[in-house]
Amino acid sequence: MDYMKRNHQIANSLYNLGLEKAKLRDLTGAISCLKKSLRFDKYQMDARNLLGLVFYEMGETAHALTQWVISMNLKPEDNLADSYLEEIQRKPGQLEQESQMLKTYNQALWQIQNDNEDLAVFQLTKVVDANPRFIKAHILLALIYMSNEDYVKAGKYLYRVLQVDKNNPRAQRYMSIVKQNTGREEVEKKKLKNAFSHRQMEDDDIIVPPEYKENTGWGSILNIIAGFIIGMLVIYFLVMPANTKALNTAHNQELIQYSQKINDLNQQLTTRTEEFDNLKIQSDQMTEELSTIDATHTAELQQYQTVIQLLQAYRGEDLMAVAQLYTTLDVSLISEQSVLDIVNAITQDMTTNGYQTLEELGTSAWNGGNVAQAIAYYEKSLEVKPDNPGAMYLLGRAYQQSGNAEQANLWFGKLLQEYPDSRQAGQARSAMGES
Repeated sequence: MDYMKRNHQIANSLYNLGLEKAKLRDLTGAISCLKKSLRFDKYQMDARNLLGLVFYEMGETAHALTQWVISMNLKPEDNLADSYLEEIQRKPGQLEQESQMLKTYNQALWQIQNDNEDLAVFQLTKVVDANPRFIKAHILLALIYMSNEDYVKAGKYLYRVLQVDKNNPRAQRYMSIVKQNTGREEVEKKKLKNAFSHRQMEDDDIIVPPEYKENTGWGSILNIIAGFIIGMLVIYFLVMPANTKALNTAHNQELIQYSQKINDLNQQLTTRTEEFDNLKIQSDQMTEELSTIDATHTAELQQYQTVIQLLQAYRGEDLMAVAQLYTTLDVSLISEQSVLDIVNAITQDMTTNGYQTLEELGTSAWNGGNVAQAIAYYEKSLEVKPDNPGAMYLLGRAYQQSGNAEQANLWFGKLLQEYPDSRQAGQARSAMGES
């Protein structure tokens, strides 16, 4: 008892943490917490219903429906999941629109695999316009633009993803690459630093004019000539060699700097090439993963919709609708164990009681004079349980009474071929003689 109570408390704590993360739009973190909560207590309906809402917010309608169907199976009464399912059913064409959106998304994946990125961008743009919360479509669009080095547009779609799910790991990883290639990373780093500059105070230079003695006449002329000669000698022996050496040194420094810049650019080019190759590999891996995961979403969504309609038909006691929906159900496309449990229970009920009920409804309709309705009920009964010679005989007789001798003889012949020793086989021979 203490163990169950402890698990319940842990599940509630994880649900509260997931709720807080969902409020902060950390949807990836919320999904992780809510799944852990359900591992400790699968009957934590608040966690399961919230998990469905988070999936729905991220554009994952099939996953959302899965959680709500499971929730209704575990707690049929007084459950918020019922209102969520009714809300989706109430919106005209909601599930059809979701299904068409997934088809368009899968077509875009196929276009990418066949090197037709322009058409893929067009299709994905239609998808994100129809459902701005569809995170996978936004990320795939960003990957296409990144592979074409259009990092500005890629950043726009990644920004939209982070608005819906601010801690999405893929979007954050790709956004860091976008920032590196647009210079945004350096701008953000500079904003985090405070730039201080100060001027070091120095003593003022004091210029003391030299004393001089004014000369006139030949003394002045001789001084000028002597000064000119001395100046030429200083320039020739001291200034020119120093300038030449300085120019050579400066030229060598420039050559060294240019060589260093060329090396840096080559290293950057090598790094960018490696990053692009890695990005291309990641893009191919992402495309392959998304193609594998999402290829079956459309069919899965239809199957979950069929399960919902089956449950509603059971509540309304519409056995004809139950039988019709049951014959269209493809159990191989349903992977969630709780939904499979529901389907198995429906299968057991249909193969045990449902086919007989449909046969009885057919007989009642026939007795009431509605032969066409009787034929419909018998056919649905045989779709649920094909190995029923009694229903075969009744269906043949109903066709015979409606004037369709060809269909009547077809069913009589099938009965004689598959069940020649049955009681109905003799009746079928007699009935064929009347035709």
